[in-house]
Amino acid sequence: MAEQLPISTATNQQYGMRLAQQKSQQAVPMGESPVSAPQQTTPTVRPGSLTPLTAPTARPNEPITAGANFGPGPTAMGAGIPMMPSQEAMAIDELRQIAQIFPTDDLLDLLDTYGNEL
Repeated sequence: MAEQLPISTATNQQYGMRLAQQKSQQAVPMGESPVSAPQQTTPTVRPGSLTPLTAPTARPNEPITAGANFGPGPTAMGAGIPMMPSQEAMAIDELRQIAQIFPTDDLLDLLDTYGNEL
């Protein structure tokens, strides 16, 4: 079983609060100190194990623009790169959600005008 921390109370509390604090710690004992938890280590990279910037390409038949939304090669979506929606798309989505709850004529007109452009 893990070692538990001793009961401790704060000083300068209102009358009766110290005893209440002690009783609550007895009812639900405190767990281990976070200091005694195992520390996670980050993986280390051995010197010389990374490919140098001056090394020749490992993909000579792939265009440099592969994964970009311009130029030859697959787009970001085609390359499997997740794309964040634009601010405009997020605003339109939020307006659609609001329109489901409060479908006013003005809001629906706004969505007809701007919602179909994205």
